[in-house]
Amino acid sequence: MPSFFRAAALATLLAAAPAALQAQSVKELTYTVTMDPAANSNEFQVKLQLPKLKRSQDIYQFAATAPGTYQVMDMGRFVSKFEAFDAKGKPLGAKKLSVNQWQLDNPKKTREIRYTIAETWDTKVEEHPIYLMCGSSLETDHALLNGQTILGYPEDMQGKPLRLKLEHPKEWKVGTVLVPDAQGYYRLDDYDHAVDSPILLGRLTEASTKLGDADVALYCYSATDQVQAEPLLGYMQKMLNAAQSFLGGNLPVKRYAFLYHFADKSAGAWEHSYSSEYVLRETPLTPETAQGVVDIAAHEFFHIVTPLNIHSEIIEQFNFVNPTGSEHLWLYEGVTEWASHTMQLRGGLVSLDDYLETLHDKVVYNQTRADTTYSLSKLGLNSFGDEGQKQYGNIYQRGALTATLLDLRLLELSGGKRGLREVLLELAKKYGPNKPISEKSFFQDFTQLTYPEIGDFFARYIQKAEPLPLQEYFAKVGIRYDRALRTGRQIATIGQASYQVRGDEVYVTEPSEPQKAAGIRAGDQIAGVDGTFVDRRNFASVFGKLRERTPNTELPLTIRRDGKEQVVRVRLATTDEVKSYAFVPNPAATPAQLALREAWMKNL
Repeated sequence: MPSFFRAAALATLLAAAPAALQAQSVKELTYTVTMDPAANSNEFQVKLQLPKLKRSQDIYQFAATAPGTYQVMDMGRFVSKFEAFDAKGKPLGAKKLSVNQWQLDNPKKTREIRYTIAETWDTKVEEHPIYLMCGSSLETDHALLNGQTILGYPEDMQGKPLRLKLEHPKEWKVGTVLVPDAQGYYRLDDYDHAVDSPILLGRLTEASTKLGDADVALYCYSATDQVQAEPLLGYMQKMLNAAQSFLGGNLPVKRYAFLYHFADKSAGAWEHSYSSEYVLRETPLTPETAQGVVDIAAHEFFHIVTPLNIHSEIIEQFNFVNPTGSEHLWLYEGVTEWASHTMQLRGGLVSLDDYLETLHDKVVYNQTRADTTYSLSKLGLNSFGDEGQKQYGNIYQRGALTATLLDLRLLELSGGKRGLREVLLELAKKYGPNKPISEKSFFQDFTQLTYPEIGDFFARYIQKAEPLPLQEYFAKVGIRYDRALRTGRQIATIGQASYQVRGDEVYVTEPSEPQKAAGIRAGDQIAGVDGTFVDRRNFASVFGKLRERTPNTELPLTIRRDGKEQVVRVRLATTDEVKSYAFVPNPAATPAQLALREAWMKNL
């Protein structure tokens, strides 16, 4: 336990006398999750001690999904041996009603529920496999727990406080932002808080740092010890400092935890309010491999602003049974993606040319791999359905581009004094974790807080899907945008291929000729490029850099086919360099344009 967590635990102990704890335990849902990987490395044993239930609370509910996953989970699929008992330990009846619901025969007498739930990583399902970082895993030397993959709740008790105790091998270290009380219980405000608080435990290394008055911890599991917490945090420090500066000096949280799992699988990352978790392929930690990790972490870390401090009531009161999409997914993911890159530009971590190259990659994706007539509002509302999932990857591309233009428009209207960053900080202060924005009126509320012209911007580029005015807006800061720019150079190419994003994963739909020659087929997942993990977040930027390689050399690509990974070597071809969707600083920029660019490139 890091020193800052020890202090918090001591404060909890002093504030809660034993009698008070006993009195509270009657009212709380008290879960005990047992992990015994030596006996069974595929299942968790869960015991729930209950307060007195009403007759109407006869349904025990498991999660159908979870916020931020935008996928079907149906955790009831993984449950077996569901049992109910009275205060004396006498068995009571219970029956399965649906995939995620069990009905108690006598809820008024039920005082304890026990069930076995399988881990999701190694349990085969016929459809809707769960992203690794959103699931659960139990191995001989570690485990990963997400609240919705382990816990359920009685009907009408999603909002009740709960306690959670973990029983695990004594030598295991626990990595989480949560702080145990004197009895070893983690106290949580409600079920949503449990889902929002992942736990990584086992043979971990740890490191910590401070950002202003916030304590930040990093926990790391590395299967063969190639990645250690301390050096990884060292690589992340500049990004964290840039984030601190971007957010005005202090973070909107007092504690934060990064949870890293490095082994033989790559899946990506999942954000939470006070922590984030990462499942990445284990490779030696070098400046090059670390940069990929930092880029992903920059996005997830900024979620401490959206949606933690800026979110609608749909997110605050999440429906785990029948989830509803939010029209403001553009804010939670698109603006977050914009911030993750912009804060690195303004913090001096990347050059203007590199930043413009990132924008180029996002335009390429939006124009060539997405339905440009599908609005961001529609994407958010349909995000839990198959239709929305087909377009979901564009929230990180068009969504981020739209946020970039919104920032430029706000700076123009304010004379360079107030951009999107400043408005976000105002919104975070106005709302915060416990006061949601209005799902229905947020566009109007944002407009009233800023300028009338912003309402038109929202209507045209978020609620509708009008072509983004990239050339017009970037000209305001003296940057040219061209759909096609010939340079006269010869560069390397992997050829013309088509790809599809499913969740966080990128799949080949039509391989290029060099890819076909290497044995790549339609349906193969692109999992890595020359040792760099690839998913929908960094796919465009990693592939965009292939032009910098030497033509006619071999490029190692990691693909996943039928659940198995393999490395194939693709021989790069040669082509004339045509910079499509190119962003280039204009050498003839006016003093007014340069002045606005200066404001755009710094924290005001």
